Amino acid sequence: DFWLDLGVDGMRLDAIPYLYERDDTNCENLPETHTFLKLLRRHLDTNYEDRMFLAEANQWPEDSVAYFGEGDECHVAFHFPLMPRLFMAIQMEDRFPVLDILDQTPAIPESTQWAIFLRNHDELTLEMVTDEERDYMYRVYAEDQRARINLGIRRRLAPLLGNNRRKIELMNGLLLSLPGTPVLYYGDEIGMGDNIYLGDRNGVRTPMQWSSDRNAGFSRANPQQLYLPVIIDPEYHYETVNVEAQQNNTHSLLWWMKRLIAMRKQYKAFGRGDLEFLQPENRRVLAFTRSCEDELLLMVFNLSRFTQYVELDLARFNGMVPVELFGRTPFPPIGELPYFITLSPHAFYWFALEPQEVAGEPVELSTVEEGLPSLAVVGVWDSVFRGRSRSRLEDQLPGFLMKQRWFGGKARTIRQVAIQEAIPIRGDGKTAQIVLLDVDYSDGDPERYLLPLAFSTGERAEQLARHTPQAVLARLTAEGGAEEGVLADASLERDFAVSLMSGVVRRRRWKGLRGEASGSTIPGMSRADRAGLESLEPALQRGEQSNTSILYGDRFILKLFRRVETGVNPDLEIGRFLTRRGFKHIPPVAGALEYKRGRSEPATLAVLHTYIASEGDAWQFTLDSLGRYYETVLTLPEEERSGGPKLTPRPLLARAAEEIPEQVHQRIDPYFQTAELLGRRSAEMHLALASDASDPAFAPEPLTRLRQRAIAQSLRSSARRTLQALRRQLKELPEPLRAQAVEVLDQESELLGRIRSLAERKIDAELIRCHGDFHLGQLLFTGKDFIILDFEGEPARPIGERRLKRSPMRDVAGMVRSFDYAAHAALRTSEIGAMPIRPEDQAALEPWARYWSTWVTATYLKSYLATVGERPFLPASTQDRATMLDAYLLEKAVYEIAYELNNRPTWVSIPLQGILDLLAAGWEA
Repeated sequence: DFWLDLGVDGMRLDAIPYLYERDDTNCENLPETHTFLKLLRRHLDTNYEDRMFLAEANQWPEDSVAYFGEGDECHVAFHFPLMPRLFMAIQMEDRFPVLDILDQTPAIPESTQWAIFLRNHDELTLEMVTDEERDYMYRVYAEDQRARINLGIRRRLAPLLGNNRRKIELMNGLLLSLPGTPVLYYGDEIGMGDNIYLGDRNGVRTPMQWSSDRNAGFSRANPQQLYLPVIIDPEYHYETVNVEAQQNNTHSLLWWMKRLIAMRKQYKAFGRGDLEFLQPENRRVLAFTRSCEDELLLMVFNLSRFTQYVELDLARFNGMVPVELFGRTPFPPIGELPYFITLSPHAFYWFALEPQEVAGEPVELSTVEEGLPSLAVVGVWDSVFRGRSRSRLEDQLPGFLMKQRWFGGKARTIRQVAIQEAIPIRGDGKTAQIVLLDVDYSDGDPERYLLPLAFSTGERAEQLARHTPQAVLARLTAEGGAEEGVLADASLERDFAVSLMSGVVRRRRWKGLRGEASGSTIPGMSRADRAGLESLEPALQRGEQSNTSILYGDRFILKLFRRVETGVNPDLEIGRFLTRRGFKHIPPVAGALEYKRGRSEPATLAVLHTYIASEGDAWQFTLDSLGRYYETVLTLPEEERSGGPKLTPRPLLARAAEEIPEQVHQRIDPYFQTAELLGRRSAEMHLALASDASDPAFAPEPLTRLRQRAIAQSLRSSARRTLQALRRQLKELPEPLRAQAVEVLDQESELLGRIRSLAERKIDAELIRCHGDFHLGQLLFTGKDFIILDFEGEPARPIGERRLKRSPMRDVAGMVRSFDYAAHAALRTSEIGAMPIRPEDQAALEPWARYWSTWVTATYLKSYLATVGERPFLPASTQDRATMLDAYLLEKAVYEIAYELNNRPTWVSIPLQGILDLLAAGWEA
């Protein structure tokens, strides 16, 4: 009772078969012991909830099972005979020892469980083996006599397996897939060594190696005062093998074990499922199935140090698809013939057998009954971010993320989501948490996302569940049932928005589990100004995409970044720079919220901008203008409209150098004035970004031959990957699009040649900081002018890449492609003004769209180049300018092909035609 009252979850009943003594017996397994255990269990069940007894009964399975009683003695019992046979199987390269001992293991009560293990704090006991088996184990695992003690081997897991990473992974993979609850002994998760020169069993009880600091980070005491010394063996030295080092290396054994455990937790079949062994002819391969409810898993292990093949009789699963769990990789469907698998040395597979129609889809990690999943915590609501509650919360996150508009990983398969940080944000008596989530995928790099969460009860909880169900993560019961409500996205809560603004203007610091968040304002903001900011009423902006914005009155807007990376977000960095330089055509930056952990560079969580009232963005403004243009075209006489305007292919810069014909002005006005203004504002932005040579982050840098080659190589690689994807999906495209795609693919060598020309001769130019994702959607129209927004670059690219200095021609190419997209996107709307678009109208308007795009682009370029003048960040030579512009236009069009193939395949004709037009225009400058 003393320990249970302190909160201990369970007790290990040591050497339980010998609890009672009786003369003239060996005192083993006496009836008195079982009588007392039943009494002890009744006392536990009567006075405590969710506690357990673990029986240490080093017996054969048929004897150990008695300590479960009828489910009224111990909850769990160690399965001692299994352990040595796992080691025998991998050394003998034969599955028989494992099959034999599990065949001898009787059934146990439904409410009980075996505890299985590879190592523990005693010796690797060899009591439950035959004399011949014990001799074999000594010979292969304890050749050094000092490793032997009692009837066992005193070694940790890594030394037992020769520090062979493949063997260690195989053994842990086997342990975590067999029936029972796996027990891991400290140090084995990082491959710790031992010290067989210490007495008794102390060789496997040395201090845990937490770091490379004094005494392995275990104690600050004088090393001579330690009860047991740390490991200093060269192969397992604590300065090399420690938690800190492996925590920082995602390829370490520690991280591999974490991923293995996380995967096991996703399937009930591992803990509760039935076991059925398969009997392939290759005895070096161990294969079995685990099944529970609708889950069916297939486990395949190569016990050999050599590559093996196996043919499995899976005919009863005909039509099912084995999906490899870690990568969510579908294997060929199962048929009536034996299923053939090859395995590399000491490799293993965990498969889920799924129907063909769902194979390859993301794993559903939670079962949602009657709407929302339910969670419960003993203490206050934010206890859900700690301990076991945290694991249950993490299980719900993949499904929740997939429903969020701002989540960028919808096209990828989530392996797991882990909560890395929870920062309490305290407001008017209410607390929200800024949670940082690490999302690990089956392919590609992991990503970190920001999810603010708050607990709401009563009427507010029902309101959220009814009106914004996509923002509700789970129903939550706290304080032992005293509080019931929902856990939902805190960006919907007024208190949270007020707290964020207060944190920024008061420059507050909020400590989290591992780091801290801090607010800041631009230098020179007075106390009165800051007080005025706090009084503004917040309102969440709708229609969000990759970020979330909160409007404060009509004065400020806070952009909360959903995808978070270490490093200053370019939107903050560039915005702050242009604000200091007095550039008038951006929303000035007023403050920021950043997160810092240890000595790492801060990560930007949010940016506070001055709010700019507008009539919408330049994209919508342009579509409206195009609607009027097309409406005018449709009213032209049939003979003038049907033939379309004549347009001879010319390089863009050559056309920009010409005088625009009066007839063109008549047809496209008044958008010409808009294109001229956009050209000036683009040039002024680049002039401002290149205006400070004293700031290393913004000082222009010369474009060297090496950088030219690197840029060309990057563009070439991207183009080849996308064209390969286009070739793979060719058969899925409708016939007209397929012909267009084939035409582009036939000109692949010329396309790559255009890109390659970027590195063929030295170009005298400079690289500067640029917008990074420049298009019509990134400008606001105020009614008279344009304001440039969103300097964060393409959110899908890493921050380090987005902060690179580049040629401003890349931004120019982005805007040029945006004009072309707008011209064709306007044709895909259901109507123009009040006039519906018929299919024949769309075909007739196509040449008019290209006509508009061509002359608007020429006007934009003419204005841009005139404003920039002879600044060194642009090549002086028209030929070099054309080379760079063409290369970046091709890069942008290729990126658009990849995007459309994944999202809107019928729109892929826009970038395909853009490439064909560009290639047809020729090179002459």
